[in-house]
Amino acid sequence: MKILIAYFSATNNTFKMAKYMNDILLNQKYQVFMLDLSKKENRVKIDLTIYDAVIMGFPVYSVRAPRICREWIKLLDGKNKKCSVFFTYGGFAKDPAHYYIQKLLKKQNFIVVSTAEFLAAHTFNKSGWKALSQRPSNKDYKKAEEYLDKTIKRFLGIDKEILKEFQKPIYSEEQLDQAEKFRFSIITELPNRGNNKCSMCGLCEKKCPTNAMDFKKGFPNRDKCIACFKCIEVCPDNILVTNDISNTWQKKLEMHKITCEDLDKFESKIYL
Repeated sequence: MKILIAYFSATNNTFKMAKYMNDILLNQKYQVFMLDLSKKENRVKIDLTIYDAVIMGFPVYSVRAPRICREWIKLLDGKNKKCSVFFTYGGFAKDPAHYYIQKLLKKQNFIVVSTAEFLAAHTFNKSGWKALSQRPSNKDYKKAEEYLDKTIKRFLGIDKEILKEFQKPIYSEEQLDQAEKFRFSIITELPNRGNNKCSMCGLCEKKCPTNAMDFKKGFPNRDKCIACFKCIEVCPDNILVTNDISNTWQKKLEMHKITCEDLDKFESKIYL
């Protein structure tokens, strides 16, 4: 069986899970092909007929898969091919990601057999938060093994069930589109080098998923930037920063009425 693993990963959380699954499948003698959707040149219409099944992996941005990934899916024709989706998220606001990805994939003629969500360090930790900095952990990878085992059985038809319908959320796509605009509400200064000394390698610009970063200027185009922090992740000089939001961390916990200890107890989940 030939399996495509298509994933978007800016700060490596989703990549870690995708690579872990890739290695397991290769050891089981499946043919696996990985497609990195953080590379803009890969987010084009592709022919899926050469694959027997597709696994997609996304971080949760504003309670859904990133918009650029949703736009990529709209280019595809699933042709009744079985697929599965997993999400990574930093402990907050991951619903209704599953409902809307299932809806979108069905519209594109995919048969969705399962989804999953895995805990991982929050993107905004790079700006001062302290959300799940040690995740994914062994228990998350263990859950990934279980997810993969159950998903492969559905791909092969050993388990003939498909994913149950998620309950329709109270927020419409139009409402979420409006909310998505507030992703920058506390990141008032997008990644920039300020007055820090830079080797001018240009990696931040080269790796930017949306061509937003200008390495010569040292800051991104705000209209293109999606605050994924890929540039911060890949910077070899470790000089790119945003405004410090550490003073909002406690407020975030209070708003969700949880503690750091509560967050650490969260579990990755599989949906079948």
